Amino acid sequence: MDYSKVLRNNNKIVSRTGGQRQGPQYTSDLSLRFVLSGNERYDIGRRHLSIYPDSFLILNRGTQYSTDTDLGQQVQSFAINFDQQFLQDFKDCWTFDNDTLLTKGYDNGKIQPEFNETIYPFAGDIKYNVFHLKQHLDNGMQDEMLINEYLHHTLINYFHIYNDEICKKAEKLDFLNQGTRVEILRRLNLAKEYLYSNYNQNISLEDLAEHACLSVNHLLRTFKQAFGLTPHQFLIQLRLKRSLMLLKDTRYPVNEVVGMVGFECPSSFIRLFRTHYKITPLKYRQSA
Repeated sequence: MDYSKVLRNNNKIVSRTGGQRQGPQYTSDLSLRFVLSGNERYDIGRRHLSIYPDSFLILNRGTQYSTDTDLGQQVQSFAINFDQQFLQDFKDCWTFDNDTLLTKGYDNGKIQPEFNETIYPFAGDIKYNVFHLKQHLDNGMQDEMLINEYLHHTLINYFHIYNDEICKKAEKLDFLNQGTRVEILRRLNLAKEYLYSNYNQNISLEDLAEHACLSVNHLLRTFKQAFGLTPHQFLIQLRLKRSLMLLKDTRYPVNEVVGMVGFECPSSFIRLFRTHYKITPLKYRQSA
């Protein structure tokens, strides 16, 4: 269902169905971009990101981007744009204790928070919250108090994800200097984005390291520290996750799914799938 809903506090929610290309544009507010079916490509400078139903993207205010989808592909996208005042109030409540907030003894300068613009996992509480919000809106709900409560919880969910995906992963890197840890994680996220967007291609370590502006050995050491997996292990898990979506939502034969997610050997795919999920691909499709 397509709609664009602007609330009285200037939070905005956009639901769109169908594939199309949108030329260069700028975000006016912090924006969370979800793809509920299909996939959508984002071009942000030199970065080319693909968003699927198991991931979402953050765009800060003022970011220039363009989007595209495969010709004829039905894509269901959902975006939440947070008004700057709403976002700042939330950040203050997240940052300061109750006494400070009540006495207003904090610097409420309009320094807007910036977040790491990268791909984040779309699962757990944030997925549950967004799907329920969309279901209510699809059914015509007009209660802005309830909608804003959903948006508040979406920000809570995102802050937890940000803490796990950015703050905690930066802490795992064995560099004394905080600035170095932040910069290395930024480059590792470039590698992660490349894997998310090209998982079905033949990716070499050299390509991945070049994209992240790291040497191969530096990439291997720091990627494992941050994400707990080697790049190859991360890629295999990602391919298996994408195969779950294809097995559940499409009728492609298993042998075709193998090639679509980047595996070359059906028997190897079936073995890995069974080891990881304790069920064969065919039985998973029958039970999904």
